[in-house]
Amino acid sequence: MADGTVAVTAFRISPKTGISAAVIVAALILSALVAVISRAEAGAGLGPADWAAIRFTVLQAVCSSFLSVLLAVPVARALARRRFIGRTALVTLLGAPFILPVIVAVLGLLAVFGRSGWVNAGLEVFGLPQVSIYGFHGVVLAHVFFNLPLATRLLLQGWQGIPSERFRLIAQLRLTPRAVFRAVELPMLGQVVPGALALIFVVCLTSFAVALTLGGGPRATTIELAIYQAFRFDFDLGRAALLSVVQLVLAGSMAVLALLLVPALVVGGGLDRMMPRWDARGGVQRIWDGAVIVLAALFLLVPLGAVVARGLVGLPQMPTAVYHAALTSVWVALASVVVLLLLALPMAGWIAGRKGGGVEAVGLLGLAASPLMIGTGWFIIINPHADPFAFALPVTIAVNAMMALPFALRIFVPPMREVVTEYGRLSATLNLSGWGFWRVVLLPRLRRQIGFAAGLGGALSMGDLGVIALFADPDRVTLPLQMVRLMGAYRMQAAAGAALVLLVLSFGIFWLCDKGGRVGGEA
Repeated sequence: MADGTVAVTAFRISPKTGISAAVIVAALILSALVAVISRAEAGAGLGPADWAAIRFTVLQAVCSSFLSVLLAVPVARALARRRFIGRTALVTLLGAPFILPVIVAVLGLLAVFGRSGWVNAGLEVFGLPQVSIYGFHGVVLAHVFFNLPLATRLLLQGWQGIPSERFRLIAQLRLTPRAVFRAVELPMLGQVVPGALALIFVVCLTSFAVALTLGGGPRATTIELAIYQAFRFDFDLGRAALLSVVQLVLAGSMAVLALLLVPALVVGGGLDRMMPRWDARGGVQRIWDGAVIVLAALFLLVPLGAVVARGLVGLPQMPTAVYHAALTSVWVALASVVVLLLLALPMAGWIAGRKGGGVEAVGLLGLAASPLMIGTGWFIIINPHADPFAFALPVTIAVNAMMALPFALRIFVPPMREVVTEYGRLSATLNLSGWGFWRVVLLPRLRRQIGFAAGLGGALSMGDLGVIALFADPDRVTLPLQMVRLMGAYRMQAAAGAALVLLVLSFGIFWLCDKGGRVGGEA
């Protein structure tokens, strides 16, 4: 019997478990899609403002993804070539913006680049004209802030994947840094960069909070923001539905491409394998790498420092509604983590044991479908039968779990396949299958990945400002939405305090889950 067949036989996970989870995900998303399509008025077509929103969305996504990856190349190369005190902490910090609540990062960028921010204050001292963060360049700046670290981590994994023997050969041949880049590093980038571009393009397409706070206006409106405006302000469900279909087509096509090209997420990628580099010991190369690392660190740390500094001042000015919203966000995040694991683990098990097929395709829906599209669809479904606002939090929990599902699958599937390959024959001999295989063999060896995925899902849920923006009423508010309301009321100090609370809670949930997955993981 072939090893693959033995592995599958030993794994022997009931198809009902994985397929049932996939059916639930597909039903939630596709039913929302069907509702949206049924309400979309194709004959009415898209107006000039809608086409302007589509053009702006695509243009800012192209520019944001291109700049993020372009700037990530020298940063990842410098980190791959240099050893220095604090390198591990800096590489870990590169993962922070991905789990950082968007609205918190926007507040930090406003503190640095806003009208009364540090940059404009410095320009005013020298009598120079001020800069504005609002509009196209502000949206691109915010997206680069979020996605530069993600691109750097993906590219850094590519550098870490280059065999160390090649660098020993390079040292013997005494190749110049330019020759090394052309012969070794450029081919690697040709494999990694397309996937990074596609993934970041999808992230920028479906960004809502950035456009809500830094965009707006006829010339700086994304499709997501246009859906929100059509829904909340005009209550034009037909127009919102039609825009949702356009958004799904754009994001869905790029999501498929992204998950086909992007490598599996590695827990701690780029941290555990340092290779001696003899090709960049010159003074100019050392100065260049040092400058790149310092500038990247400042770009990430200064806005976060601004959030902490202003948040400490604003804590006493927060209304009691902030604390109620914080409690709501915490239990929504924890519930989202539970739903995420209940869906992701059986789906990943079925994919790992049976090579996925349709189940793996269902996982793409979470990345392709916009939260606002799903929210619009479920509002259309619920509205004739019940008060949609009463379902704000359950829908938010479900959507948050499905948005994190593609990332969880990318985290779970590769190690699951390794376990099946390594322990499949022995498990088949011992007649260990089903829940027994999960309990004895699989789950103990996936503790790190489960903790990491749970922390990622919890942090993403804490900072989400999608469905809740459509369904929320005064009694059902999460902390990100409460921050937006404080900013809209020009209570910026109180909003800064709420941002600090949200920052601490988001990183706290991620740290607790990730740390919990690592405790006893060596056993």
